[in-house]
Amino acid sequence: MKKVMLLAASLFFALSTFAQQADKQPVKKIEVNGSAEIEITPDEIYFDISLREYLKGKTKVDISTLEKQLEKAVAEAGISKNDLTVENVYGNNFEILRKKKDPQEFMARKQYRLKLTKLDKINQILGAVDAEGIENTRISSYSSSKMEAYRKEAKIKALLAAKEKAEYMLTAIGNKIDGVIEIQEMNTDNYSDVRPMMMANFKSAGVAEDATSDIEFKTIKIRAEVRAVFAIK
Repeated sequence: MKKVMLLAASLFFALSTFAQQADKQPVKKIEVNGSAEIEITPDEIYFDISLREYLKGKTKVDISTLEKQLEKAVAEAGISKNDLTVENVYGNNFEILRKKKDPQEFMARKQYRLKLTKLDKINQILGAVDAEGIENTRISSYSSSKMEAYRKEAKIKALLAAKEKAEYMLTAIGNKIDGVIEIQEMNTDNYSDVRPMMMANFKSAGVAEDATSDIEFKTIKIRAEVRAVFAIK
């Protein structure tokens, strides 16, 4: 009787082991990459304006005068004062003393950053500031207030592209996908930005009214890529 019970137990153990091994059979799968790129128009433009003191005859036009002109022009253009910030200040009284310069010969400079939604107000703003006091301007960068939503959209499109790729590859050999096993977000959550462009030196050119004529306004391209592993039915 004991021998029969031992035989039955051994048989049950053998069947269990076989079932476990069967369960451990490798899953048939396909691994693909998917990518997507969307192009958008930016609505956050960061525009740098550098002002510099200068001599009008023997009288210095100081930086505070130029700054007031700029602040007034920004307000009259309907732009919030919070969107105009000081980025850098060059020069101070210590430098005058250290180099033993005459204050009349020392010309301070100040750089401002203006946040805009579009460039249609730039001519109006720069035209209201003394052209002799504008050293240079440039677009420093631009972005979008909906950047996170656009990034999400790009990632979803990349994942759908991976699924579509897996489906048509398997269809070609008479198979289908049977659910997803793994999804990995690749390190491509980025977007291409504008290359900063220096504009004319207004002191020499004297063309503040036509300041933006050579600017090519570019769009932003947002790219995303994913790696996906699908089971094969």
